[in-house]
Amino acid sequence: MFFQLSAPVLPRHLRLASFFLLAGLLLALSRPAHADLMLHPTRIVFDKNQRAAQVELINNGSKPASYRITLVNRRMTEAGQFEPADSAQDGERFADSMLRYSPRQVTLQPGTAQTVRLMLRKPADLQEGEYRSHLLFDKLPDVEGSASIESRSDSKQIGVVMNALVGASMPVIVRHGNVAATVKLDGLALQKDAARRPLLALRFEREGASSVYGDVSVSFTPRGGKTVSLGQVAGIAVYTPNRLRHATLPLQVPPGVTLAGGVLEASFRDRPEAGGKLLAQASLALP
Repeated sequence: MFFQLSAPVLPRHLRLASFFLLAGLLLALSRPAHADLMLHPTRIVFDKNQRAAQVELINNGSKPASYRITLVNRRMTEAGQFEPADSAQDGERFADSMLRYSPRQVTLQPGTAQTVRLMLRKPADLQEGEYRSHLLFDKLPDVEGSASIESRSDSKQIGVVMNALVGASMPVIVRHGNVAATVKLDGLALQKDAARRPLLALRFEREGASSVYGDVSVSFTPRGGKTVSLGQVAGIAVYTPNRLRHATLPLQVPPGVTLAGGVLEASFRDRPEAGGKLLAQASLALP
């Protein structure tokens, strides 16, 4: 899924129809069946003179759902996990003070969508660089989940009502001035998980004033044989100010292929909607 403000604007009914079709296809291919909230797009980047953007929310569940929308600040660890960021550390720049959005809370009926609009207001003295915050969609308890214990019990049984709340978040990035970045792959190592399935460990090394984002594909070329694909992982980011990110990628080895006596290659490319440019590549010789 992707979003471009410069694209021609379709009528709302055609835009939503296309979105529902694409969302359904992607859900069937890559999302677990219990994912109730879907976002389109999954990230927003304000670049150059762009001042407005929007995100579509869709309730893929079977019940109405309400979400509270807030802007939060988070930092990425070298393992690719996110943690709260109460105050900026050296090199961190947050975008929340420049962003306005509406609505702040939505209720979605099953199979319906809602548009959340964002506006960017840059201060006149804004320093060059990349700024990032995250748009957080917190699911609110529904009526059933908020019922009192007394209404759920009888004279023979007392129970505790527990309602699992599921939300989502997405990065909102503001780039100001001449920002760019390079990245390289290093530290490739073939490993195995607890079930003895093959994994590829690798390290992203980022340099520059902006984050990098793309897809990783892995292939294997046996000595004297044909190259085979071992899989792809989409949407891997290294956010500023991080210079390193460690990742471990699962490999899907075709039947009859043994990972020995050849070369394992990892490639990191821009997302297809961004042109698919090769950003970094590295190889590992397997004895």
